[in-house]
Amino acid sequence: MKTASMKKSTQTPQRLRAFVLVAVAVLLAGLLCPVPADAVRLKDLASFGGVRNNSLVGYGLVVGLSGTGDKSSGSQFTIQSMVSMLDRLGVAVDQAQLKPKNVAAVMVTARMPVSSKPGSRLDVTVSSLGNAQSLLGGILLLTPLRGVDGNVYALAQGALALGGVSVQGAAASAQKNITTVGSVPNGATVERGVPFKYNSQDELTLQMNVADFSTTMSVVNIINETLGQEYAKADDVSNVRLRVPQEFRGNLVPLMASLENLEISPDAKAKVVVDEKTGTVVLGRNVRLSKVAVAHGNLQIVIREGADVSQPAPFGAGETVATPTTEIGVQEDNKRLVMMEGATLQELIDGLNTIGATPRDLISILKTLKTAGALHADLEVM
Repeated sequence: MKTASMKKSTQTPQRLRAFVLVAVAVLLAGLLCPVPADAVRLKDLASFGGVRNNSLVGYGLVVGLSGTGDKSSGSQFTIQSMVSMLDRLGVAVDQAQLKPKNVAAVMVTARMPVSSKPGSRLDVTVSSLGNAQSLLGGILLLTPLRGVDGNVYALAQGALALGGVSVQGAAASAQKNITTVGSVPNGATVERGVPFKYNSQDELTLQMNVADFSTTMSVVNIINETLGQEYAKADDVSNVRLRVPQEFRGNLVPLMASLENLEISPDAKAKVVVDEKTGTVVLGRNVRLSKVAVAHGNLQIVIREGADVSQPAPFGAGETVATPTTEIGVQEDNKRLVMMEGATLQELIDGLNTIGATPRDLISILKTLKTAGALHADLEVM
């Protein structure tokens, strides 16, 4: 009869062999399977459940400014913060005597990964809250950063780094980039981690960045083919549920490192995006165009206003009169009717280039094609 220790010793090599076999299968799948030219890694198409950032925010003071801080008028909260801070340090001050021109009230924000542990360092962003002109040369005082639950997760402090500069004189001023927003690299220290154990999960959720049934099913099929069993299942159009194989329970990092590099050929709905403000037109690869005839011409109307002076003869009884004149010119381009049958995106582009369409013309043509039912794609106007 085998003892418990003997059973444990025989199970360990079996789990190790299973782990090695799965790793080799994933490696061979990546080496032997041909990768399409438009293939994208799974890590770029989806996010894994539990791997997220947590937003932190805090209110603090930046000191050491060279007269570019908050003004006394309109920034009473800055003065109140200074009084409260000095009071905690044991310094009694008269609020009416404080001048905050070297101090600025700021909001401090940071993003803390779920894997952060006490002692980890975070980058923080510091943004002016009052009417300070510049945070150049400032020092952020110790600021607690809180999560959405109100608990303090990190403490921020340090010298600000700005990407801009502002100079002002008596009659002129110059500014480059923004001087009221700065950053403190590694300026926050994590004091409390988020209570979450990633390796304890028996199921994982993959959240697709774009909701598309074809792409989601491609992800499910490739994962199941790689792992050798039906471990993945699509719950809906944008969520894939993955049962963790037994050999990876309690050790998910090797599994995720293998899956996130799987190559997927994403699919998407045909779409045309138009930005009328800049004249930018972006067409997806699946855009199709039915057979249609297009003629596009520019109509230009110019109106010039003037005045003629009618003057009577010398010693006449008439009066000088100003009579308005108007000149109207109409010019219209004579464009030929062009037959366009764009079965593909390239043919659509060639057809539009044939009639000499500019980006502004493209916007009008695409809108008209959509109205006529010849453009088989979603048209989104920004």
